[in-house]
Amino acid sequence: MIALPPQVHVFVRDWLSANHVLLKGRNDAVVVDTGYAKHIPLTRALLASRAGLDGTSLARIVNTHCHSDHMGGNAALQRDYACPIAIPEGEARHVAAWDERALLIGYAGQRAERFVATEIVRAGTVHVWGDLEWRALAAPGHDMGALVFFNDAHGILISGDALWRNGYGFVMPAAFDPAALPATRATLEMLGTLGARCVIPGHGEPFTDVDDAIERALRRTAAFEADPQRLVWHAIKVMLVFTLLDRERIPASAIPGWVERTGIIRDFNAQYLGLAPGALAERLAIELVKTGALRRDGSDLVPA
Repeated sequence: MIALPPQVHVFVRDWLSANHVLLKGRNDAVVVDTGYAKHIPLTRALLASRAGLDGTSLARIVNTHCHSDHMGGNAALQRDYACPIAIPEGEARHVAAWDERALLIGYAGQRAERFVATEIVRAGTVHVWGDLEWRALAAPGHDMGALVFFNDAHGILISGDALWRNGYGFVMPAAFDPAALPATRATLEMLGTLGARCVIPGHGEPFTDVDDAIERALRRTAAFEADPQRLVWHAIKVMLVFTLLDRERIPASAIPGWVERTGIIRDFNAQYLGLAPGALAERLAIELVKTGALRRDGSDLVPA
């Protein structure tokens, strides 16, 4: 068990909903990231529990970035607590326009309730949340508008999807955003200069082997730089697993239709792979079952 300051409470979720970080001060609290739409009832229950707010007022919702698994509970929690929502400056125009392509919602076959951001968080600013100071740092790569939040006093990094214990969130291939992979490397190198002692990632348990995690992430980045198709396959697999977690099961025979209907998958395939939907679906199923990410249940695929 990692010892965190008493103001910092982490609700570790899964790979469909991002973790929630509750920063609980003497008078009010801030929650960083609100999970996916499917899990709103559990998100509400966790925040309302004795381990959560326990009667403390929620002063603000903050997002590391605005993908559906991090901001899917924003609208519901704002209704519950009548609190402002603060998002990274780089996400503001996409959220204001509710650009489902830029936000990877409809374009990626995902869902989120539209919300109104009432505050902007800019890189380089300092915020007191949970009676602790947090520096907002630009962390482009997985999401080009993303921020991470660092507390110097305790060496705690709230990293969103910029750094996990074993990797980071998928990155757009060069044909779709040539800046994304170079930005990923630059972000990892920046994180390596912070001297963080503990990372609270967007997914997975908090961890303290920070240098090792950054080194693993840099090796993954080098592999993607050397083989762009590897990056594409990784992104497509991640999105299929996310879809399975959301729907819970899909007939294997329906995966070719998912390939054709899901805009980002269709575009990645057309640009890089050139496979018939059935061939792409078959390869995805075989490889994800082999690695243990999915399993077969009769004629269906289900999350493993």
